[in-house]
Amino acid sequence: MTSGISVDLGSAVPPYEQIRLQISSLIAVGSLAAGTRLPTVRSLAADLGIAAGTVARAYKELEQAGLIETRRRNGTVVVGSPDDGPPTGGAVTAEVVAAVDRYIAEGRAAGIDDGTLQSILRVRLGHPQ
Repeated sequence: MTSGISVDLGSAVPPYEQIRLQISSLIAVGSLAAGTRLPTVRSLAADLGIAAGTVARAYKELEQAGLIETRRRNGTVVVGSPDDGPPTGGAVTAEVVAAVDRYIAEGRAAGIDDGTLQSILRVRLGHPQ
């Protein structure tokens, strides 16, 4: 599982956010299907060389977003994407999702709120409101 996840400790984006963005991207593009078991917090932290609390925070935020669920006997599993439908208007590639995730991460690292990020995106798409 960690082959698709990496952490850049030199990035302005906090490590927990990097993990959260990467896992949510993998779920969005279907690389992590519903029912897929994620590594334990300790296991992923050890593989990435970071503190377990960092991974725990990422998992907590993913769980709050409804993307994963922690079950006592089954561990942490993917429950699916909130959108859970095929994308319209063409195929969404992992690269596109990663680019959007970088946009969000960079905006948040710069202190820009979600509403402003959405406004910038609408203007760039030619749909100012």
